[in-house]
Amino acid sequence: MKYLSITVSTISRDADLVASAMFDAGAGGVSILDSNDFLELVKSDVIWDYVDESVLKHSDIVKVSTVVETSDGEFMKRLSERLAEMRKAGGITYGEIVSEVIDNADYENEWKKYYKPIKTAHITVVPTWIKYEPEEGERVMRLDPGMAFGTGSHATTRMCLELMDAKDEDVIDVGCGSGILGIAAALTGAKSVYMCDIDPLAVEFATQNAKQNGVNVTVECADLLEGERKADLIIANITADILMRFARDIDKHLNPGGSILLSGIIDERLDEVETVYTSAGFARAGYMTSDGWNALLLKRKQEI
Repeated sequence: MKYLSITVSTISRDADLVASAMFDAGAGGVSILDSNDFLELVKSDVIWDYVDESVLKHSDIVKVSTVVETSDGEFMKRLSERLAEMRKAGGITYGEIVSEVIDNADYENEWKKYYKPIKTAHITVVPTWIKYEPEEGERVMRLDPGMAFGTGSHATTRMCLELMDAKDEDVIDVGCGSGILGIAAALTGAKSVYMCDIDPLAVEFATQNAKQNGVNVTVECADLLEGERKADLIIANITADILMRFARDIDKHLNPGGSILLSGIIDERLDEVETVYTSAGFARAGYMTSDGWNALLLKRKQEI
């Protein structure tokens, strides 16, 4: 199916007005690319683990875009008229309206070519669209990342898969994303697996992927800190700031003799994260580093 991608250039002040005009014309969704948004976030109190420097290049031009079906031949006319009305009424600023025909199939499938099977010590992760013949005894996970949540190719996930030993363990996967770590735990012999994420879309994909692999797991849209659930192994592949927030309460979720597997820690934040967990009574039981990222396997100090 063919679609029409439509982009209007404007300024930061009027971006929401242009977006409103698109909705008025019948758009189902709108994206706004504004470098000022990134600049404000970087200047805020939020500590970022990683920011693509390209988004920090300041520009006064804001791009407001939408995608509509080519069968809606009147959309461009409605949008042009609505923008003209708004300009006349309130002085909205906008430039040329640019349209481009795109092929939806090509658009959705282009990213898939970058994914390959990922082999780790305990399991091999294979995207659902790739034909793969496992070797004898090889455990395979079939995964559809849904574009947004990954298939294990990132160093943070690979390290978790290498360090994780979930056999006969009750496991909690915090911030589960596509569910790769929780599903891997189930496939490699975990006694039970609970996965949670605060993003409903992540929960949807994790649930689908669990069914795809035939594993019996619980997936919920939830924040672990708000519950009382306990496990022998808690996995959290998130960001340094959230990991440090967990340090205050994570002990109450860990069974005696249990382990915590933390990942998503850049080199510059490793000491900071480890110091917080050391203060909370934990010590290293395992460690990996790759491509500027770090993963920590921790146990209570008195249990090492």
